[in-house]
Amino acid sequence: MPTVTTTDIDRMTSALYIDGPVRSRASSRFWILLVLAAVIATAGVIGDSTATVIGAMIVAPLMTPILGAALAVVLADRAHVMRSVLLILGGALAVIAIALVMGFLGAPLDDFATNGQVSARIHPKIIDLVAALATGTVGAFALVRSDISDTLPGVAIAISLVPPLAVVGLLLSVGRFEDAAGAALLFGTNVAAIIATGAAVLLAYRIRDAAKESAAVVGQLRGRALVVVGALVLLVSVPLAVGTWNAAQDELIASKAEPLAEAWASQNDWLVSGLRVQYGEVIITALGAPPNADPAELRAAMNENGLESSDLTVRLVLGGAAECPRGGTTCTRSDE
Repeated sequence: MPTVTTTDIDRMTSALYIDGPVRSRASSRFWILLVLAAVIATAGVIGDSTATVIGAMIVAPLMTPILGAALAVVLADRAHVMRSVLLILGGALAVIAIALVMGFLGAPLDDFATNGQVSARIHPKIIDLVAALATGTVGAFALVRSDISDTLPGVAIAISLVPPLAVVGLLLSVGRFEDAAGAALLFGTNVAAIIATGAAVLLAYRIRDAAKESAAVVGQLRGRALVVVGALVLLVSVPLAVGTWNAAQDELIASKAEPLAEAWASQNDWLVSGLRVQYGEVIITALGAPPNADPAELRAAMNENGLESSDLTVRLVLGGAAECPRGGTTCTRSDE
């Protein structure tokens, strides 16, 4: 393993520690980039644009104080630990506030129910923690090794920091508080994973020894600090495990409900345009012409096939098209 020098320590501390007043160069850069990233991410989520959201990930500077917290924990620099944590919390609240305001201005009528960017971030699972741990490891490795620092943009894209916070603000603006909590959990998972793996990588590179020879503050590293970091990871693991189990159960219910819904719709000359399962509830959107298909028939079919414990919501949408030529008042329906 390459030796970390005092030059590396100076480079890392200058890159990760955001000191000075708000008007200082480092602080102003952090807040300006964060505000812009929040606007871009929120606009991308509202427009359901993956490319725009990725752009916000690259611009967002939240990785800096998170890795700064990991470095400060390893060096036992209490002042910078507190400052980094405050920047993380303050930055998170700022993004949520910006998204909340934009949500009041641009929320769709369906309250983001069909938005793919929102759906992808409200039900975090254990696999999200695994991805965050791996991404945090790469980020810390790229930080220590200046010769591979060009991987940092890829790390910014791989880890989801600002977009989940944007989703939190948008969902709060439409009253979807439970789903907002899920997006907040995803952000907390990523932060805890980056700090934990970042600290592990920095300890493996023995940066404390090099830091003692530099101008960096190096305190006495106590096991309690590392226990707290590990406890944070375990803390987020519990709801993630529950979410993973619930998601697996929902997928099982969906696999059973889908053929039943398709058969019910076809016998009534209707079409199932959407089926999803959320927390054990089967939610179906069906399209068709009058007369309405009877949802009680589908309820009975589900009961007979082992889905009697699942709630059912059926949204019936009257279909058919109408042609209304210009200059007249007569319309012709295609289903007549």
